[in-house]
Amino acid sequence: MRLSDSPLSPGARIAARIEYHGGHYHGWQAQPHLSVPTVQEALEASLQEIAGESVRTTCAGRTDTGVHGFAQVVHFDDPVGRSLKAWVMGTNRHLPADIRVHWAQEVDKAFHARFSATARRYRYIICNTPIRPALLHDLVTWYRHALDIQLMNDAAETLLGEHDFSAFRAASCQASSPNRCVTACVVSRQSDYVVVDITANAFLHHMVRNIVGSLLAVGSRSSSVEWFEMVLQGRDRTQAADTAPAEGLYLIDVTYPEAFDLPKTPHGPTLLRGQL
Repeated sequence: MRLSDSPLSPGARIAARIEYHGGHYHGWQAQPHLSVPTVQEALEASLQEIAGESVRTTCAGRTDTGVHGFAQVVHFDDPVGRSLKAWVMGTNRHLPADIRVHWAQEVDKAFHARFSATARRYRYIICNTPIRPALLHDLVTWYRHALDIQLMNDAAETLLGEHDFSAFRAASCQASSPNRCVTACVVSRQSDYVVVDITANAFLHHMVRNIVGSLLAVGSRSSSVEWFEMVLQGRDRTQAADTAPAEGLYLIDVTYPEAFDLPKTPHGPTLLRGQL
C-alpha cells in the first residue's frame, strides 16, 4: 500500500500490522517489573523515537513467549501528528530486525485492536521427521512419531461451534468466561510438515497449544478421537495431553468489520503456507 507523507492531526487513531519472531522475546506484553525483552516494549520504544514522547499500543492478541506474529494488529493514538510513512518507515528504522511494521492506517476512534476484532486465526506448524531440523530452529515444532492426519481432523471437528474450553485453558488464564466459538479447525500434511489451522472469535490462554497437544496424542494413536471429545466435554485440564511447545505457533490473521477498511493480510512466506 502507498504510504502518505502528509501529517495527521494530533490525536488521530492509527491501526498497524506488526510481524515478529517470537522466539527472541518473552511474549508480546510489556513486563516493566522484569528485565526481559518483549515485543510491545521494543515497538513502543521505536514509536517513541518518531513521536518524541511515549506511545502506548493495544494489540489484538497477547502472544506468549516463543509465539510468532505474522499479522498482529495494534492501535495507538498519534500524540503529535506524524505521517503514516513516518509511522511505518521511520519506526522500522529503529526496530530490531526481528520486528517489522508492514502498514499503518488512520482509523475511526471507535476502532479497538482487541475489542473490534471478530476473529483470530492461528497456524501451528509441526515438522514430522525422524531427525529434528536445524535450520528451522525456533520456527517449527518437531514431532518424530508418525501422525494420522485423518484421525486428527476427526478430533478437530468436535471443536467446531461454541463450547466451554476449560479442558484446554491454562491455569493462569484470566478470561472471565471459558466459552469460545471455533469456526474452523483443519489439519493438513504438506510433505514432512503437519499444519493445524484454527480460527475462533477469541482464544483462552494456551488454548491453541493445549488443543494441538491433544491432537498430537490422537494423531500418534496414543489416544482416541472419543477420548479427545470426552476431554472437551469433561472441561478438566488435567485430563488433556501436555501443552504443545510455543515454537510452531503463529498468529496469522485478525478479522475486523469491513467498515474499518483495513488492508487484507497476505498469504505469507512459504513457511507459513506449510509448503516447505
